[in-house]
This record gives sequence, structure tokens and C-alpha cells, in this order.
Amino acid sequence: MSVLKYFSRANLKFSIHNLSYLPRWIIVLIDVSVLITAFSLTYLMFNGTGLDYIITTHVLTFIGLFFGINIFFFWLFRTYSGIIRHSSYIDAVKILFSQTSVLVFFLFFNFIFELLFKEKAFLNTALFINIVLSFCGLFLYRVVVKQTFELYFMEKADHNLIKAIIYGTDANAISVANALKFETPSRFKIVAFVDKNNQNASKRMLDLPILVQRKKLPALMRSVGAEGIVIADKGLSKEEKLAIIDQCLEFNYKVYTIPSVSDWENQKEISQKVKNIQIEDLLEREPIVLDSKSISKQLKDKTIMVTGAAGSIGSEIVRQILSFSPKKVIILDQAETPLHHISLEVECIKSRTIIHSVITDIRNKGALEKVFKQYRPQMVYHAAAYKHVPLMEENPSQAILTNVDGTKNLADLACQYGVKKFVMISTDKAVNPSNVMGASKRIAEKYVQSLHLKCKENNELYATKFITTRFGNVLGSNGSVVPLFSKQIADGGPITITHPDIIRYFMTIPEACQLVLEAGSMGNGGEIYIFDMGKPVKIMDLAKKMIKLAGFIPDRDIKIKVVGLRPGEKLYEELLNDTSKTLPTYHEKIMIAQELQIEFEDLHAHIEELIGIASFFDNDDIVAKMKKIVPEFISMNSTFTELDK
Repeated sequence: MSVLKYFSRANLKFSIHNLSYLPRWIIVLIDVSVLITAFSLTYLMFNGTGLDYIITTHVLTFIGLFFGINIFFFWLFRTYSGIIRHSSYIDAVKILFSQTSVLVFFLFFNFIFELLFKEKAFLNTALFINIVLSFCGLFLYRVVVKQTFELYFMEKADHNLIKAIIYGTDANAISVANALKFETPSRFKIVAFVDKNNQNASKRMLDLPILVQRKKLPALMRSVGAEGIVIADKGLSKEEKLAIIDQCLEFNYKVYTIPSVSDWENQKEISQKVKNIQIEDLLEREPIVLDSKSISKQLKDKTIMVTGAAGSIGSEIVRQILSFSPKKVIILDQAETPLHHISLEVECIKSRTIIHSVITDIRNKGALEKVFKQYRPQMVYHAAAYKHVPLMEENPSQAILTNVDGTKNLADLACQYGVKKFVMISTDKAVNPSNVMGASKRIAEKYVQSLHLKCKENNELYATKFITTRFGNVLGSNGSVVPLFSKQIADGGPITITHPDIIRYFMTIPEACQLVLEAGSMGNGGEIYIFDMGKPVKIMDLAKKMIKLAGFIPDRDIKIKVVGLRPGEKLYEELLNDTSKTLPTYHEKIMIAQELQIEFEDLHAHIEELIGIASFFDNDDIVAKMKKIVPEFISMNSTFTELDK
């Protein structure tokens, strides 16, 4: 019974879908079969006209030599090495060279044969026709196999593929279209190209129409039944690209983008680069240009410490620092598992830099001092902080002990152990703070500024230069709205926003860290650097765009729910307080905020008192003291608003 089942119709049924790539010897046999067919046709053709193809009496010897020489040139030009279903013009060229070489060889052979034996071995005209037929047969069957697989037997169901148009008609666009055509498994069915210059109407590329953009892109896409667009034109400006994205998202078309293909190695790499538009791509900002020489001078062959190195900002600073070949990097954090992850990641980066992973809490000055004493860092990037506004509103003591006392410990030890530069990562929430987290960061800013001022007044020539960098929200950082919205969309909604009019400044993590390195290199101490965050983003618009990018329709597929402002939350953030002015720097995206500075002794006494109060965990006492140190700290949507009366 099992034998009958094995030989059943279902098991014996030939399925070309499951046909793998043919071995080379089978391709050689097929090629030889084509040669035999071409030879037979030529022989019969001339025999019918009364002419002899082969003149010599050594017919079998000539036939054996003919096929032997063909196989030799097959081997020489490796005509059998290509995969038939993926044949290209290169394979045609190989076949042409092979058959031309056979023709030249036998013409020369015929000439020598005639000199030696006073007669020709074969008819030259017949040989030429034989070679033409051979070339046509070898080339034609490859084309037939290729087209058969492309049209009928490639494993793709058109109804499951995304019908897409390629925006662009340059070499970049053609490379992308070819890569997507042969992608496995297939994602797209390319239906047309779009020419922004309107120069190629009525023409075709890769046997696909070229559309001219006389009307808005969504209308053009609707006319060819496209569901998405792949932006492959590398000549587009940022503004043109954003306009295309906005048009398509408005009508719920899918948008994909891809970088230039100039440095790509193969089609698989090209197709893998075709990605959905990310929310980062919608930031209206040009790429940041860094002064690499200045940064390299600061970091090359130096010992660098990064606190909060397991966090989103700290870990990116570590990655970027490594590209400047420091001697040692000390990555310090209290979170064991995230620190382990970043340690494993940086170990994979090919670099001569020595990495030391240190688990410690910046609130523990004794443990910190041991680290400074052991490694003697020359530069410190301080990214360790508690940053979640609602949590710090409920736990002000922890905000003080980490953001203020932790920063004070690091700053004091930096002075004690001769650190050249200390770069503190701050936040726009420190400006006119409305919450405990922002106020704690403002107090930390004040402390490092005043410490620099004290060292300067004491004429300490080799004193540590304290630099503060202040910027807004970073896309994708731990706990930011983008990962939260992504999770809510993946869960089917609703997306929760705190207020329909709330706006925020956004920057990508790499952008923010690039500017931190730049500011650190240019700083002379005592400055608070603020970054050009681009245009403010309305969180409601951000939520809608993320829903559309995920392929859903806002308020139909995914609901948006307004839940009210959280404790300490503002409708908008600022980068400067009311009394501050800015000074430009040589970098157009970095400015210096001129803040009023406080005498170190007075501020130091207040901060010591605040840290002492924080140790008793009385929230009202802690916040009341914070408001004395930072007079512009006015609580919003918080239980601490009573302290402002």
C-alpha cells in the first residue's frame, strides 16, 4: 500500500515550482543538444541545395572535432556557469564570444587544411550559417527559460504583492526596480516609473511605462492601480521628498525610501535597503555636518568616560566616540542587563580601543572615586539621569539624589582628578521648569556652571572645563512617545495623547549625539549649548502620521484618545528662559545660552541643604527648597502648585 502511495499521481506530479537550479553538466548537455540541432539543420539545408557542408572524407573526425572545440570554448568562456532563469546580457556576450571563437578557429583550420591537402575540409558559408544558428539557439532557449520563470513559475502570487511605482528614472531607480523584481520572497509588483522632469512620456523602461507628473502623485497612482511608491530618485531635495510623502500619506498610500546605490555590492543588498518611511525621515532638517578634525583632536588616543552608557543617549555617544579611536572608553551605568547588551555590541566593533564596563551608581561617591582613580579619564560625557517627568513628580527625592547629587559627585571628582572636559547632557525641560525633573536638571546645570566659574576665579590653569548641552526630545529614546505609539499601534490602539494642542521639538538620537560631540569639542567651559531642534512637531500630527505609516487610517482603524496633561507637563517646551540670550557659534545648529550665574559658595550651600532634605524623603520640603534655588520653577498640573502661592 505504501509503495502504491509513493508512486501515486500526486507524488509523481511534476512541479516546476519546486525545480531547483540545474547542475552544470545538465546545462552542458542542453547546449550540446542545441549544437547538434543547429548542425543537423545546416547539413540538411545545404544537402537539399546539392552542396556539401563537409567536403573531406574524414566526416566523423571533423564532426568530433567540431563538437569538441565547441565544448572547449564553452569551458573557456564558462557559458554554462550562469543560472538559466537569471540569464543576463553577460551570458549572451559569453555565448557570442564562444561561437565567434569557434568560427575563427575553423576558418583558420580550413585554410591550413587546404594548404596541406589541396582541398577544403568544409564549406565556409555552411560553417558561418551553422554558427549563427547555434548562437541563436543557445541564446533563445535561455531567453525562453528566463521568461517562463518570470511570467508563470516564479513563486509569487500577484494578489499578495504590493503594486508600487518607482519615483525616478535614473540609474538608481533602474537598479532598485531590477533588485525588487528578483527579490525572494517578493514584496512588490512594479507597475510603472515616474519621471519628475516630464521628459520621457510615451517611453518605457524595463518594459514598464514611464508616467509624467502632470497632476498630483496620488491621482497618478490611482490611474495605474498602485498601492505604494518607492522613492528612488537621488536628485530629490529634502523638501521635495517630504512633499511626496505628505501627499501619499494623506491618501493612505504606502511610502518606501532607499538611499543611493553607488556603494552597493549586489541586488540582494539593494532590495534589503528598501524600507518603509520612518518617522525620523519626516523631520524637516538637513543632515548635520560635523567638524571631524576638532572632535578627533579631543578624543583620539584619550581615555573617555560615559555615564548612563546603557541608555539611549549614552549608548549612541559610545558608538560615535569609538569612530574617533580613543585609547580607552569607560562605559558606566547601574543597569546591569542594558550595560551587558551595549558591552557585547561594542566588543563586536573592530577597534583598538579598550572598553571597560563598570556597574556603579553615580550617587555613590566612594565607588565613583575608585573608578576615577583607576582609569583617570581625560573627558567625561555625563548622560546618567532620571528623566521621566511623571515618575520624578511622584519621587522628587530620587530626582535630587541622582540628577543633582549624582552630577555633583561626578563634577567634584572631575576637578579632583584633572579631567580636561566634562560635558553634561541636559534637557529643554530645565528651561522655566514646570516639573521636578526639569528643575533638578536646572539645578545640576547651575552647579557645573558655578564650579567652572569658581575654578576660573581661582586661576586654576588646568581646571576642568564644564560644558552643558541642552536639547529637546529624541525620537526613539527609552520612554519617548515614538516607541509608545508604535506599541499602541501594534496592539490595535488606541493611541493616547495628553492634549490635542501639545507640541514638542524632536531630534533623532544620532543627531543629538553628534551635536553633543561637536559642542564638547568647541566648548571652553561654562557654556550652555542649545541645539537647533528644527520645527516643533504637534503630537497629534505625529500620532496620525505614525498610524498612516503603519498602513492604518486614523480614528477608523486606530483610535486616538486624549487623556489629559500629566503632572508637571507643559503644552510646549522652551530652549531658553525669559532672561536668556543666545550667541552664535561656528556651527549653525549650535548656539550658546547666556544664563545668569550664581556664586559658587551660596549655590553650594543651598544644594548641600537640598540633598540633606532629600534624604528624609519629604516631598513638599524638597520641592519647596528647589523652588528657592530655581525661582522660575512653577509647577503645572501637579500637587506642588500649592507651593507657588
